[in-house]
Parts: sequence; structure tokens; C-alpha cells
Amino acid sequence: MELGLVVILAIGLYDGNVGVVVNSAIALAITFLPAILERDYDIPMDAGLTLWITTAVFLHALGTIGPYRNPTLWWWDHVTHALSSSLVAAIGYATTRALDEHTEDVYFPPRFTFVFILLFVVAFGVVWEVIEFGVGGLASLLGSDKILTQFGLDDTMKDLMFDTVGGVLVAVWGTAYLSDVVGALTDRLDGRTRGAD
Repeated sequence: MELGLVVILAIGLYDGNVGVVVNSAIALAITFLPAILERDYDIPMDAGLTLWITTAVFLHALGTIGPYRNPTLWWWDHVTHALSSSLVAAIGYATTRALDEHTEDVYFPPRFTFVFILLFVVAFGVVWEVIEFGVGGLASLLGSDKILTQFGLDDTMKDLMFDTVGGVLVAVWGTAYLSDVVGALTDRLDGRTRGAD
């Protein structure tokens, strides 16, 4: 997928499409994040988690060269939003669980954690849509290619619905797939506390 992102970046450079270049360059940079987190911060990134992250950014970057605008691929945007929001939910879930396990002063009941993850994802999705709208408007004013594209109110509402789907998936199955990450974050928090004492 990294090679695919390099090809998408090259296509963007060849076409002079700033949106494709920026999106594929950021996506390519994100694919290196799991290795950095594992090497520098001892956060376990198994193959499944790395594939999850890479697939989300790859599909988004690939979408910028055509699938987002192709009416026969109407589902593409939904898949990318569900995948991306599930990553945001995973970050919120892992952080919340690590804080809960780190100290006895903080306790998040499972139902609260479920609701918190959903609210966290929806809030992030709203902020993302506002950024998308602002960047698109700025690009129109400057007469340049759009880096982020918004296709109207219906698209925004569907994006938020699929963001919620991604959040529900993580809220339901986060324990099964993120326990190692939660444990590593908890250990880091515990180590900082011991270091501060």
C-alpha cells in the first residue's frame, strides 16, 4: 500500500493536483506511524493494527484520484469514513482505558466508555466536516485545487452517520483488539508517575 501511495503521489505531481499530492503525502507519512510508535514508545503494533491504519489512509488517498467522484462507487466515501472514524475511536478508547487502569482515582464504567467513544468520534467528525468546509471555501477563494472536498449537506450527514458506525464497532470490540495497546499506554503512564515520585 505504501508503494500504491507513492504512485498516487506521482499521479498528483504529474497532474499538478495539489489535493491529491497533499492527501497522498500525508497518508504516506501516516503509514510510518505504527513503526515509530512501536520503536520509540514501545506501543505494540501487530500486523492487524498496522493494516487497519494503512488501509484507512490508503483508501482515502486512492479516493482522491477518482472513486470519490465516481457515481458507481457511491459507497467509497462511506467505507473510508467508517474506517477513519474507527481509528479515531480506537485512539479515544485506548486513551480512556489506559487512564482508567492507570489510577484508582479515575473509573469509567463500561457503559460510560461506550457512550464516551461514540461522542468522541461524533465530535471529531463534526470538527473534520467544519475543517473540510473551511479548506474547500478557502481553496475556492484562492482559485486552487481543493485539498478536502465536501459534496453538500447530504454528504456531511452521511459522513457523520458512518463516523458513528466506526465508533460503534470500536466501542463494542475495542477490548478484543486494543488490549495490548491499552496495556502499553498504561505502563507508560505508570512509568511517568514513578518517575515523578
